[in-house]
Amino acid sequence: MYFLSNQHGSALGMMKRISSSFGRPTKVVSLSQRNTAPSRHGGNNNTTFGRTEVIDNTLNPDFVRKFILDYFFEERQNLKFDLYDVDSKSSNLSKHDFLGQAFCTLGEVVGSLCGRMEKPLGGIPGKKCGTIIVKAEELSNCRESVMMQFCANKLDKKDFFGKSDPFLVFYRSNEDGTFTICHKTEVVKVNLNPVWQAFKIPVRALCNGDFDRTIKVEVYDWDRDGGHDFIGEFSTSYRELSRGQSQFNVYEVTLLSFLVDIEVTFLDYIKGNPSQPTSLHYMNPYQLNAYAIALKAVGEIIQDYDSDKMFPALGFGAKLPPDGRISHEFALNGNPKNPYCNGIDGVMEAYYQSLKSVQLYGPTNFSPVINHVARYAASIKDESQYFILLIITDGVISDMAQTKESIVNAACLPMSIIIVGVGPAEFDAMIELDGDAVRISSRGRYAERDIVQFVPFRDYIDHTGNHILSMARLAKDVLAEIPDQFLSYMRTRGINPSPAPPLCTPPGHPLQTQI
Repeated sequence: MYFLSNQHGSALGMMKRISSSFGRPTKVVSLSQRNTAPSRHGGNNNTTFGRTEVIDNTLNPDFVRKFILDYFFEERQNLKFDLYDVDSKSSNLSKHDFLGQAFCTLGEVVGSLCGRMEKPLGGIPGKKCGTIIVKAEELSNCRESVMMQFCANKLDKKDFFGKSDPFLVFYRSNEDGTFTICHKTEVVKVNLNPVWQAFKIPVRALCNGDFDRTIKVEVYDWDRDGGHDFIGEFSTSYRELSRGQSQFNVYEVTLLSFLVDIEVTFLDYIKGNPSQPTSLHYMNPYQLNAYAIALKAVGEIIQDYDSDKMFPALGFGAKLPPDGRISHEFALNGNPKNPYCNGIDGVMEAYYQSLKSVQLYGPTNFSPVINHVARYAASIKDESQYFILLIITDGVISDMAQTKESIVNAACLPMSIIIVGVGPAEFDAMIELDGDAVRISSRGRYAERDIVQFVPFRDYIDHTGNHILSMARLAKDVLAEIPDQFLSYMRTRGINPSPAPPLCTPPGHPLQTQI
């Protein structure tokens, strides 16, 4: 396992599996981060994270070694995987046979279904190079930090004219059996019974998140010339330390305290808490939040064109009771078998009730709800219905590739998608989905027609506080493209309006028309 210190983002463990059509080579994968445009011979364009172990004589290697990477939601983190057939003990990859490569972003892996991404290997013209499977997961134990304090008793006297000046050095063990220094205590001057200050260290720095990995501690007597005298050492593990106060009898070093602290990550913040005024879902008893305003503004107009006024309302990105499973397609009314709500007022009521029962949680995936509506639209064979999906979002999207694929697939169905962006975020991804400037595409296939309309809610806020005016402005623009989208679908398929019923005229009064 390779370790990279994580200063900001969420730590992610990455595992790799290869399926290929080569002979039976000895294989190794090199993982790099691409800083600029991808290039097989990019030189300085790539920063190498590390290499997997070598697996001998297999067409389908399942690599054990993991990579721990920093995940920054706000950055595009380009990755490159290179596969080689190892021919010698040389560490120079140019001395080995190149078998293929794959490019992706860390966001693609994280946003893939179950964090599992599968990509074809390329890089050799005219040859099928097999497939790479990459899986990512957030390492929850790497979010912990630990506060520890040690003391010692009756240490050896190393200074001829005085007592020792002791300090501790902590090392984490590596997979290759070596050790890496991860912490030094302060020096306690002239004391054979020192009590060192408590210190805080991330668990990932102490043991790479492996609770049973060896931690080595060395005790030294400080010397001004840097030639510190070795007093002794002992080995332990995070699991052993976590059992609390204990003594390492060989060198009389005692653990005085051990306190664990959980570091919060980006994913914790995007869970959201509707009871906090900072949340876009905040349930203010005196006014509607942005989500509710958008629901009413668009819904109250759309419902006039629906015969039964029954609307399925879905949420995405939440932990559901009772087991806390994460869902990207759940019924707001709590009834997955019948998610329909009676009118927009029913949708509003279901929305408010769901905020009290679910825990908002990332990542934010759009494709499940788009596919949900697409299944309804695809089931209509007589062209008697047209579906409009309203998505209200803060702009965060975790499955951009899958969402584009879903929209391209849905473009041939009787449906339109309205996206209203709420909050202060940048909505570049939503603008791309809108497709007004460039028709949306996925894997080289373009959408048959434009079915997405996006508007940022902040552009329609009336600064005098008049929500009715805000709603009117929003509804006007957000629904402006729907008639043209509807007509483009009907016209391309040669669908004509149903014949109007014959007019009923009183006897003796002929129907008069004027042309």
